[in-house]
Amino acid sequence: MNTPLAEALSAVLLVAVLAWAVVRPFGWTEAVLAVPAAGIAILTGAISLDHARDEVARLGPVVGFLAAVLVLAHFCDVEGLFRACGAWMARWSRGRPVRLLTAVFALASVITAVLSLDATIVLLTPVVFATAARSGVRPKPHVYACTHLSNTASLLLPVSNLTNLLAFAASGLSFTRFAALMALPWLAAIGVEYVVFRRFFRRDLSAAAPAGRATGEEPPLPLFALVTVGCTLAGFVVTSAFGVDPAWAAAAGALVMAGRAVVRRQATPLSVVRAAAPAFLAFVLALGVVVRAVVDNGLSDALGHLLPSGSGLLALLGIAALAAVLANLINNLPAVLVLLPLAAPGGAGAVLAVLLGVNIGPNLTYAGSLATLLWRRIVHQHDEGVDLGEFTRLGLIAVPSALAVSVVALWGALQLF
Repeated sequence: MNTPLAEALSAVLLVAVLAWAVVRPFGWTEAVLAVPAAGIAILTGAISLDHARDEVARLGPVVGFLAAVLVLAHFCDVEGLFRACGAWMARWSRGRPVRLLTAVFALASVITAVLSLDATIVLLTPVVFATAARSGVRPKPHVYACTHLSNTASLLLPVSNLTNLLAFAASGLSFTRFAALMALPWLAAIGVEYVVFRRFFRRDLSAAAPAGRATGEEPPLPLFALVTVGCTLAGFVVTSAFGVDPAWAAAAGALVMAGRAVVRRQATPLSVVRAAAPAFLAFVLALGVVVRAVVDNGLSDALGHLLPSGSGLLALLGIAALAAVLANLINNLPAVLVLLPLAAPGGAGAVLAVLLGVNIGPNLTYAGSLATLLWRRIVHQHDEGVDLGEFTRLGLIAVPSALAVSVVALWGALQLF
């Protein structure tokens, strides 16, 4: 295929795949179009078979890691971990909206960092709705916090987000060094978001809850789930220290949780497979092939001229800003797939700056990340409206400030470590 036609076809395929992922007609999964699109790209020569194989091989371990984390999070929910979180939030906040917002920020940040952003969107958001209703407070600030923190608070660990797994693989860092470098940006971004939320939703947060609301029965604390998650995190550190892929630790944690559920007849082998979201994993692999086709046909050269070089503060700010803009234009997963090969020669600092942009930037628009699109569906299922103008105004305040502060924090961490 000649270059102009290959460029046009690969761009059309990428737009079609992303549009399908946003709309999901008839409720069909994202893979329904992504997998055939990848096949078309290969068959027409928009991407060579060797490059497609290389891309699948590169993404394979990352996808396996993601599957294990999804299974781990699902069976933590089966054990009652998220119900216990909701009970703690209701008890600690005692019907005070500001205290509930603080509790949601704390829990969503930890859950996103440890169990991935999918756990915050799919499992914690419904719990936050129920907790707000039980406490008698307005749900909007607390529910919006779930979507913002599913992106912003996913900066800390390689397991927190699929984009992190990709950046982790490209950075050459160990698990502990990655976490050490991202701890300051993580805290800085969450702190900025909290200040913005307190001011933006001050009217909702000043509305007092009715007195005497019942808190409901307290569910037991799922110690087995907590111990398994703690051991899995320790396994990430140990495996990384010995040069072993941390995916093995994730797989062990998932196997323990799923095995316990199967033995106790709370799950079947088929439900374990479903918990790994195989259709979404296929979508990730297929999207990687389509994005690689776009990169091979000119996008890499175009962005290479725009991407700043170096690891100074101004360069890191420029890299993060470009990544944030690209994430809102083509979604953060394709953006990170495009930018990482370009940023990797600049070292770990450049790779982590890309990560800041593609994780914080998507809070500006619905289409910025798949997590935000999924959150919107969950909110609509609870008969709560999401105003596009309000969402965008909040993003226009939160994203630039959180991104700038976190990049400065990253630059400082690079000097310290």
